[in-house]
Amino acid sequence: MILILSPDLTRKSPEFQELMEHLGNIPNIQVRVHEEVGAQQVLTEIYLIGETANLSLEDMRSLPGVERVVRVSREYRVIGRHKDDDRPSEFHYNGVTFSQDNLNVFAGLCAVDTPEHVEQMMKALQEHGQVCTRMGAYKPRTNPYAFQGHGKACLPWVFELAGKYGIRVIAMEVTHEQHVDEIREALEATGHPTGVMLQIGTRNTQNFELLKAVGRQQEFPVLLKRGFGITLEESLNAAEYLASEGNRKIVFALRGMKTNMGDPHRNFVDFAHVPVVKRLTRLPVCVDPSHSVGSREAAPDKLLDIFHVTAQGVIAGANMILVDFHPEPAKALVDGPQALRLEELPYFLEDVAIAREAYERRRALAQRFHAAHGQ
Repeated sequence: MILILSPDLTRKSPEFQELMEHLGNIPNIQVRVHEEVGAQQVLTEIYLIGETANLSLEDMRSLPGVERVVRVSREYRVIGRHKDDDRPSEFHYNGVTFSQDNLNVFAGLCAVDTPEHVEQMMKALQEHGQVCTRMGAYKPRTNPYAFQGHGKACLPWVFELAGKYGIRVIAMEVTHEQHVDEIREALEATGHPTGVMLQIGTRNTQNFELLKAVGRQQEFPVLLKRGFGITLEESLNAAEYLASEGNRKIVFALRGMKTNMGDPHRNFVDFAHVPVVKRLTRLPVCVDPSHSVGSREAAPDKLLDIFHVTAQGVIAGANMILVDFHPEPAKALVDGPQALRLEELPYFLEDVAIAREAYERRRALAQRFHAAHGQ
């Protein structure tokens, strides 16, 4: 059960203190408090965990400071979209909004290699009005002899270059709790010129200790990739791990499933699950076409498979695109064969805009239809 309190009710208010005292006396119930800081107000939610079936909705609504009560009937208690639940589904970080209603593009290097390449990438993004990117400093690899990333050594100059070119958010994978500390220290040392979205990769979707550690900190938002060999339900439970620890600034990423059924693509594209995730949860949904396709192959229409797959995700309502670019793909240390070139950036962004316009028109059509039929 979720108690949604009156807007801007603070923990120091008498009503809040009275409410918490009352809840503390209910047997077999655990109480967790979460504050959702929005652009204009603070929304406080209290999660009651345990034997809540016998709690009366009317009694809960009558408690001091309570504006609304949501009875949780699904497995995803925190991230779930429950019946009659219209809580906000967005968050703001370093001037960028993430929600189920907008779209952000994170184009960049799968793996950071040289300062020159990073600067070329960020300069191109600035020239085309982009404020987000991806930059891999820590790279978990299947082959133990493959390039593992520059790690913390590259963080200072990556962050400084991001500040120079107005990049507000960098999606950066972490594989260990220590990496979060290294990112925080590097941001502090460079004067916080940018922000970081912590990415948990597909291999760590069920690394529960990492999930709990990243969930406990609320400084950085999280991009959680679906596990490549597990069900959607199992991956969404990983997102619930993060949220249950306190961090609800989560974007859920689809990146393809590992199976030969997807050949010749690198992974079987799962972007049909974009609307499913938005229906089951309140999380913004990201698509990763680069790791789904894994090549620069093109159809007879001259459109790269990566463009086609991106459009599939965007037309289905995706809210974020994570895509590999590189100034010189042949020299990329990781996943060069699938990287798009810098001269393709404006072309890619325009193609994304066309797909987004198609989604907006489809959504408007659906709204008109349901309004006309009283649904």
